[in-house]
Amino acid sequence: SILMGQEMTQIDPGTDGARELLQRREPLFALAIGGTGSDRTVTDIVLPSIPNTKVTGKSSSQGLNVVSEGGSQNNNALQKKLGGRFGDVFTNGEGGEYEVHHIPADSASPLPRMDGPAIKMEKADIIACIKEKGIVGLGGACFPTHVKLMIPEGKKAQHCIINAAECEPYISIDNRIMIERGEELIIGACILRKALDLNDVYIGVEHNKKEAIANLQHIATKYNGVHVITLKTKYPQGAEKQLIKSITGREVPAGKLPIDVGCVVDNVATALAVYEAVQKNKPLISNYMTYSGKSVSAPKNYRVRLGTPLKDIIEANGGLAEDTEKVISGGPMMGKAITNLNAYTAKGFSSLLQMNAKEAQRLTPQNCIRCARCVEACPMGLEPYLLSLLSKQNRLEDCEKEQIMSCIECGSCQFTCPSFRPLLDYIRLGKNRTGGMIRARMQQNK
Repeated sequence: SILMGQEMTQIDPGTDGARELLQRREPLFALAIGGTGSDRTVTDIVLPSIPNTKVTGKSSSQGLNVVSEGGSQNNNALQKKLGGRFGDVFTNGEGGEYEVHHIPADSASPLPRMDGPAIKMEKADIIACIKEKGIVGLGGACFPTHVKLMIPEGKKAQHCIINAAECEPYISIDNRIMIERGEELIIGACILRKALDLNDVYIGVEHNKKEAIANLQHIATKYNGVHVITLKTKYPQGAEKQLIKSITGREVPAGKLPIDVGCVVDNVATALAVYEAVQKNKPLISNYMTYSGKSVSAPKNYRVRLGTPLKDIIEANGGLAEDTEKVISGGPMMGKAITNLNAYTAKGFSSLLQMNAKEAQRLTPQNCIRCARCVEACPMGLEPYLLSLLSKQNRLEDCEKEQIMSCIECGSCQFTCPSFRPLLDYIRLGKNRTGGMIRARMQQNK
């Protein structure tokens, strides 16, 4: 692949170049990969007016308030205080169900704002505000941010880390946020730091994002304890555990969480959302996303309201290219194919990628030749060939013993396999089933 800012070239595993790569025994995660459209500024897509079939929530002088907030602390609030309407439950592009926000584009906020770098809220108020505004991890997992800030008894946060690595090809929205809204990002990082009672915050950026690094380093001189760390450009540098190892030198043990080694990690877009929630009293009602692909004539970065139909985003860019074979939610390595373009954007939606027939084509799987390329490529130290076989045979107890739940689904194993075996497909299936088995066992033991 080519570094960010230039066209990204996918390596076909059947080409001589890929064979040469395998002969050099270079693991995939040492390759420098970036994405197209990194120089595209962020623009807005206006949410079209869509009739509601069912309204939930209560009207007030400030619009609709909390829509759903369950009894568990892990449930994030779905909320809107800017005026507007909430719609019914729709299926998103990955098969999940979300309650969609239908928000007029001309909504004006009647809420007070606290512009500027001064963080006036105390720790408890910050956490409560983040929960109330429905802020979640926007790197993909959508884990409620306020839960990360509520450190369990017996544990202590020692490092606050902002994940700005953005290692997936094509996706460049975090890069643009760092360039265009760097100061707001850093204030958001300082808010997270304050909520954790820490003096320092570390922002890890891959070294190919030179403009973003220069901008953040310049802004960081005005804030004490903000450290911009330049990281080697490699995949999957943006994975949480790999980022922690690169910045702190600490390794998160299998089955453990970052807080077990004293770390709390949040995404760039999450830090920006925290800034808007705490300083501007703004709920999470919009997403930042990249629209890209080799056949896309003008790749763009957008800010879209939650609930924007995917087909409207595509139509705003002239429709699908004629050679489009797949539309992907996310990047080419970890993203998932979208089966219904009538789906809607939801929290954590970061990219809409068009893939042509050549990119999307899967070659015929061959027998495993025991080359161990997948083992060498796995950043978690697993044995993907074995996990794939165990998953295929539905040997879930063995999958658990071989640490299948530690797989981060980065796709490195499948990308490097010279026999084109669908390793990740089987591992994802086995991981899902094994997770269900573990949850059922825990429920029985209660």
